[in-house]
Amino acid sequence: MLEVDRIDVHIQGSHILRDVSLAVGPREVVCLVGRNGAGKTTALRTIMGLLRPTRGRIAFRDRDIHRLPTHEIARLGLAWSPEDSGIFADLTVAENVWISTWTRPEGRPGADRVEQAFGVFPVLRRYLDRKGPEMSGGERKMLSIARALALDPEMLLLDEPFEGLSPAIIPAVSQGIAEITRLGRAILIAESNIHHVPELATRLYVLERGEIIYAGPPGGVRQNRAAVRAIGGAE
Repeated sequence: MLEVDRIDVHIQGSHILRDVSLAVGPREVVCLVGRNGAGKTTALRTIMGLLRPTRGRIAFRDRDIHRLPTHEIARLGLAWSPEDSGIFADLTVAENVWISTWTRPEGRPGADRVEQAFGVFPVLRRYLDRKGPEMSGGERKMLSIARALALDPEMLLLDEPFEGLSPAIIPAVSQGIAEITRLGRAILIAESNIHHVPELATRLYVLERGEIIYAGPPGGVRQNRAAVRAIGGAE
């Protein structure tokens, strides 16, 4: 479904990603793991069209997307929940979720998509009229993922969905992500903590200093010394 083929990315003269390749299949959960500064967010931002690769190809459902603007990529069925949640602070919870149906108006009725998003994170129903500053970090993270789901995407990109969350809220976010997979969506998760990789992940990529140093099943990463050193610094 998603293919990233040997991309390089430069930012202000610095070579951030080097020859990075990864793939995500239909209904698959894939994790990109690396310490802070390894290039995970850069990879997701490049997939979403916020950055342009200087070399390589990115394809979604066999269509090249690395030259498309972000809103067109979203309309093709790729949704993103950024590390900082990225919710609109001046909008209510309900308005934040509904706005995705305006971004991608085609497909299923907006009301059905919004109902599904709140079904994945039912706690948000309590706060429909609240605005961003009135919510906890965990609630904002759930809202960000719910908003991405309301786009009705085939695939979601989740950047550090567990970063900074209290232990009490992590199970709710985990359960929501598991429910999204049961709905048939593919997910690419970027994580700095190997312990936050969900059990339902089928494939793991370890990114270190902008390069993929491990690609394979999650259970095999401990046999790769370079990967162990990299994720050891991310724990």
